[in-house]
Amino acid sequence: MEQRAAEQPPRIRARVPAQGSAEAGRARHPADADGAQRLSAAPASGGTRADAEPAALTHAVPAPRPAAPVRKPQRHSVRAQVLAALREALLSGELTPGAVYSAPALAESFGVSPTPVREAMQQLAVEGAVEVVPNRGFRVAERTPRDLAELAEVRAMLEVPAVLRLARTLPPERWEELRPQAAATVTAAGHGDCVAYAEADRAFHRALLALTGNRQLALVADDLHRRTVWPCGGAAVGVADLLADAADHMALLDALAAQDPALAERIIRDHLTGARFPH
Repeated sequence: MEQRAAEQPPRIRARVPAQGSAEAGRARHPADADGAQRLSAAPASGGTRADAEPAALTHAVPAPRPAAPVRKPQRHSVRAQVLAALREALLSGELTPGAVYSAPALAESFGVSPTPVREAMQQLAVEGAVEVVPNRGFRVAERTPRDLAELAEVRAMLEVPAVLRLARTLPPERWEELRPQAAATVTAAGHGDCVAYAEADRAFHRALLALTGNRQLALVADDLHRRTVWPCGGAAVGVADLLADAADHMALLDALAAQDPALAERIIRDHLTGARFPH
């Protein structure tokens, strides 16, 4: 039985800055070389002028500046903020898989108008995170174990050959460039922050595939990665699971730096298809 759209706005921790907030800046206006306008009172060469301007006018007179314009928040920036907040709510499980949410209710929770919420939800529908329910709102997509297994298999088809190709072409020192991203996953895992870990994990894999120089490969793999993430609120993922998953990143870099393609292949394949943490 379908769940009814929530009549009350859902409580979502991620917040969007109020639409009325504005960034004010003072515009710079060009002046002359001294940064001001000058009125010359110098007499003509060879004589004096009875009608010369008063000496006070020879001093610099600052150029008048118009009032600084107030920059109104752009709708696309509000939509981007709403989209980021919705993604965090989906990842944390605050938006429940299978539940239907209306754009007006979500907009009330965020303190924005329904339009940017609808636009953000349409983008999430394209990404497969939600489904459009006509005249009701959007249903949060549910991922079955089969869905996750199939997504992991497709990711392995893309990422494993890419890593092996990199292992044969990149010098060992290049892998050190990814140490900060790998360390970020370890830090997030140690804090038990599933949402932060998912974001750090995605950043690591994105940086890894960026080394291939193939933008389309990186885009497709990143989209698959996003679709694979399971809401942390509904998954039994502990600190030990996150730490074990993060350790794979460090082990992979160690194997690649040691120029051991066979070990690197085994690590990346097990990492993508393992059941510790859907990523």
